[in-house]
Amino acid sequence: MHSDVAISVKNLTKTYRIFGHPGDRIKQALTFGRMRFHREFTALKDVSFEIRKGETVGIIGRNGSGKSTLLQLICGILKPTLGSVQTNGRVSALLELGAGFNPEFTGRENVYFQGAVMGLKRSEIDERFNEIAGFADIGEFIDQPVRIYSSGMFVRLAFAVAVNVDPDVLIVDEALAVGDMEFQERSISRMKSLQSAGTTILLVTHAMPAVRNFCQRAIWLDDGTVMQSGEASQVCAAYQERINQDVRRQNQTRDSLPAPQENRDDFPSRQGKIISIAKAEVENRRLDVGGSLALRFSLRFSGLKPAPAEFGLGVQIHNDQGKLIAIFNTLRDNIFLSGTAQDISLCLPNIGFMPGHYWVSANVCDRDAMFAYDEFERCASFEVLDEFNHKGIPRWEGEVACAHTWLW
Repeated sequence: MHSDVAISVKNLTKTYRIFGHPGDRIKQALTFGRMRFHREFTALKDVSFEIRKGETVGIIGRNGSGKSTLLQLICGILKPTLGSVQTNGRVSALLELGAGFNPEFTGRENVYFQGAVMGLKRSEIDERFNEIAGFADIGEFIDQPVRIYSSGMFVRLAFAVAVNVDPDVLIVDEALAVGDMEFQERSISRMKSLQSAGTTILLVTHAMPAVRNFCQRAIWLDDGTVMQSGEASQVCAAYQERINQDVRRQNQTRDSLPAPQENRDDFPSRQGKIISIAKAEVENRRLDVGGSLALRFSLRFSGLKPAPAEFGLGVQIHNDQGKLIAIFNTLRDNIFLSGTAQDISLCLPNIGFMPGHYWVSANVCDRDAMFAYDEFERCASFEVLDEFNHKGIPRWEGEVACAHTWLW
């Protein structure tokens, strides 16, 4: 492997044996493999790529596409069926909750255990322990068995260890989504400092803004194969288009869509959410092409102390076929929201939407637009009305309704 390559994956394949019953393993062993009592599932199929030192690369794809299997192979937790994985330098990984931690050990004991696994001497861990404990910020629970930890406490400690062992390669698998807002912001800041210091970072996430804003490259996995690899924004756009195509296939008719929930003072509660998009309403639900559209949102924080210093509101508008028509975010316009309650309106004075039915979705994200704290799909809807001339010909057709005049 070349000296400037941090991770080299060549023709990587991982196949699992799936047994229908625990006893089938014994049956197969007793027949010395002459009879098969299992079926095979290939999680990764001939995957190859290289990641150079200092690069930040996002791994994206649907659930079940092979992302977590790939990370476990890179970390050496799993062995490949075919192909090879090589890493250059110290690899620190934050995988699914529980990976690598002994539930009966205290937090302190797990810190020393993980440090030893990473090749650190006890004296080196002693030097870093206060920094690790301070970053985790779990107080006296550092001396309690981790089996009693909440998921948030667990990910705090695991991340604190992962980023404080001077890794050459840092691998993060969706774990930060478990932490609260304040911890996510500190984690992002820490990852940016590692990025600036030349650490290679491999980030697995479903948050496309995080990949676009944080990663130079992205790798899109689908059904265990690499669909596309390249510049992050291009790969994210291709992946989003595939998602939109699937949504269009699922929503062939308007009747298949759930009823809109706009103009309500309280939406259904969503467990674990720390922000409530308490209201989303449309000023004029029926308007003509070129008309004025106003969307109003009421944001309320709950169960969070302290509230984030700054955050952003994102708004997406999709048509009835699931295609993304427009996206807005206060952060794109250098507007940073703050406080525990916020009422804000998005005003579009002269829309160029074609006639049809449209859905509004909203999300609240951190100030770097990397992680969404809360999301609510189809929280409002509106209709753009069609127009016909005296011969019954529709005035608007195509993709965009452009304001225009004729001169003759």
